[in-house]
Amino acid sequence: MCVSCSDPHGRRPQRWRATAGQPRRGFTVVELITVLVLGAVLAAVALPRFDAALAMRGPAWREQVMAALRQAHSLATGHRRLVCVAIASQSVTLSIASANPASTCNTALPGPDADARWAWDSSAPTTTGTPATLYFQPSGRITSDGAGATASGGSISISGETTVTVNGETGHVQ
Repeated sequence: MCVSCSDPHGRRPQRWRATAGQPRRGFTVVELITVLVLGAVLAAVALPRFDAALAMRGPAWREQVMAALRQAHSLATGHRRLVCVAIASQSVTLSIASANPASTCNTALPGPDADARWAWDSSAPTTTGTPATLYFQPSGRITSDGAGATASGGSISISGETTVTVNGETGHVQ
């Protein structure tokens, strides 16, 4: 007889009794092992693909920086205005002079997404430019100041990637 049970006949309460028509709740060991094996197989297949996607981040950022520099060169020669390129750790910003001749850029150039940052990635590899601002003259030359007295090339270092170089005399980006 069950002393702690509320049933006066000493029978187990319904929740303790296993009936033949009702399946037991929970997972079997075989089901748990099957799920673990499937999870391991999926992880083994997905992780290399994820690593490959992350490996493309550096080259993609380098291409964005180069595209922004080439666009600055095209805008300077096409609009016959001074275009300034500011290179920061994770962004490249373009601005243009409102008149010609000019020694400073005073108008932000919005990029394709209407943002002044033509290249931007918060998780991009570390990027440094020498000098930090490049001045694309209307003639296509690149100088170290807005006055444009002396042609000056530049280089942009991106962690883990080939350095981007800019020829001061021609404005060629490579």
